Amino acid sequence: MRVAVLMGGASPERDVSLASGDGIAKALEKRGYDVIRVDPVFGLEGWLQGGRVPQARLTAEPPSLDDLPENAELRIADTLLALRREAVDVAFIALHGGTGEDGHVQAVLDMAGLPYTGSGALASAVAMDKATAKRLFRHEGVITPEWVLLKHRDKPADATLVGAIIDRFELPVVVKPNNQGSTVGFSLVEKKEQLGAALEKAWQFDDALVEPFIPGREVTVAILDGRALPVVEIIPEHGVYDYECKYTKGKSRYVAPAELPVEVAAWLQGQAEKAFRALGCRDYARVDFRLRDDNTPFCLEVNTAPGMTELSLVPKAARAAGIEFDELCDRIVQLALSRKQQ
Repeated sequence: MRVAVLMGGASPERDVSLASGDGIAKALEKRGYDVIRVDPVFGLEGWLQGGRVPQARLTAEPPSLDDLPENAELRIADTLLALRREAVDVAFIALHGGTGEDGHVQAVLDMAGLPYTGSGALASAVAMDKATAKRLFRHEGVITPEWVLLKHRDKPADATLVGAIIDRFELPVVVKPNNQGSTVGFSLVEKKEQLGAALEKAWQFDDALVEPFIPGREVTVAILDGRALPVVEIIPEHGVYDYECKYTKGKSRYVAPAELPVEVAAWLQGQAEKAFRALGCRDYARVDFRLRDDNTPFCLEVNTAPGMTELSLVPKAARAAGIEFDELCDRIVQLALSRKQQ
């Protein structure tokens, strides 16, 4: 059984993806699969010539993409279509952010007739668009923070715009791009004079989403085959679970399963399953929450291609449920293959 692990890509989450993909590839090799590692930005040449994709260099900041080839997005599509010639049975999508998680890669693989892991093109696109996902959460009874979406056309962040946000929400507020993950472009704004810079930072990537900061605990629920795994609590070193705390060893503590009353954990798991279904997701995902001091869970987003590094949350949740990492990866591949058989 040949599995192509798609890793790297052209988004600011590139290094995280390389780390995820390498871990997944090793786990699947342990389970007996014939694995090829493919960074679709660079095509199949490295694998065909006996080489490997570039190695991850996880740092405290997202990587620069200046060294990537021109027309990276077109090269990704060409590589995916070329996989048809290499007797690949299934593609394991370990691409995070950008075209890897927003439905574009999924749509090309659908056109190529190649089964792949995770959610389909539409669910992936909807989950990546945070404002659209929040509208669906609300419709399906999933609690989510209030929000304002500020389009690119609202640039620059003048005093009138900043004043309107302050009137709508009390500080602190969270500002982030509407279509990024791994807290890329994220800012926690505690003072009015910080808001303009935070909006400009988010606008570098996409429209800016502003929502009130929910005081409380950072928790997440992984979903596997439609069912919630144990809740995981994240305790970051400096109060906010930003890019540095996510990918720097020792910057965060994790409690799996989270120390919660049984009924609160069950409520969180139920909200996570609702959010997963609301977006039409499949196979696996991770649903992120802020748990307010009164134990009310506020759903922030659904990650349809969550991180699978040694520090990642889905493997921690699976391990708390008695599922080791290689078994988790195997089960995800089998879910994709079952669609091919159907």
